[in-house]
Amino acid sequence: MLFTLSTVTLALASLISASVVKRQNCPEAARFGVVHVTPTTVSAGDIINVNVDLRCAVQLGVVAQSIDYTIDVPVDNNGFEFPILIGRHIIQPGALFDNLTTIIPHANFFAGANYVIEVTNVHPSNDAFITEGSVDTGITINV
Repeated sequence: MLFTLSTVTLALASLISASVVKRQNCPEAARFGVVHVTPTTVSAGDIINVNVDLRCAVQLGVVAQSIDYTIDVPVDNNGFEFPILIGRHIIQPGALFDNLTTIIPHANFFAGANYVIEVTNVHPSNDAFITEGSVDTGITINV
């Protein structure tokens, strides 16, 4: 019986330490999700695929209620272009991934300008209000 009790204790300790290690592998930068875009060079009318991995966000306590997908101009660019909303998804409870497949709109894009796909994670805070945080990744839009 003593052997069984020590085996169970050891098994529980390894499970607890595994969950701690798993959580430590999530960098703070992944708290709103990890974004992958394909392709990264597009033209108006092209199909683009955006995948969001929410596993680290959930582990870090940021559980999305919805996700907005926009094409943005970074602040250090000309600053005169408004974000273009290309998708909005309601996230089902327990979801660890989201995917958007859409067409790049025919908008007034500028040659040589920097653009990003920004993914905004809308989530409840510990208080009684909703907050948001975002991550982005660069893309090139051919004009």
